[in-house]
Amino acid sequence: MDREEAYKLAKSRFKNKNLFKHVLAVEAVMRELAVHLKEDEDKWGLAGLLHDLDYEETVDDPDRHTLVTEQILEDFDVDEEIITAIKCHNDKAPRESNFGKAIYAADPVTGLIVAAALMHPDKKLRSIDVPFILRRFKEKRFAMGANREQIKTCSEIGLDLDTFLDISLRAMQKIDRELGL
Repeated sequence: MDREEAYKLAKSRFKNKNLFKHVLAVEAVMRELAVHLKEDEDKWGLAGLLHDLDYEETVDDPDRHTLVTEQILEDFDVDEEIITAIKCHNDKAPRESNFGKAIYAADPVTGLIVAAALMHPDKKLRSIDVPFILRRFKEKRFAMGANREQIKTCSEIGLDLDTFLDISLRAMQKIDRELGL
């Protein structure tokens, strides 16, 4: 599966435009992490773009989340490593590779960064920086859905929190127009 086919599939699966923006953000972060870690940028990006394909369908049944995505992707030519990484982000496969560990940390960090941008007067990703995000990170009530412990697993791929946030923010800033931020 190439990026264009994955993009069309993802776009067709989301009624909620913010969920589609979320997968675009995770795709961007995964691509940037792949470059930083000298991994396959296209493969990592596809995992980010496809990781929540079944979200709207499984929102009330989280035990099925990613497993339905796996079934959806059976009809497409998708590398098994991508499917495993997708399952890793929801603890449906062991996080043994950097690929699975990266998507596990990347998924919630995008929500944290979006919430931080929305706090800024102009609501733009380009107006925030890592120190601003770190201050928000320490506030337990801020962006409570962004699991801090999950984000901190970036250390499992050899990145300290500052570096991980920097890579993630830069990735999302590159697609700020698509994200509407």
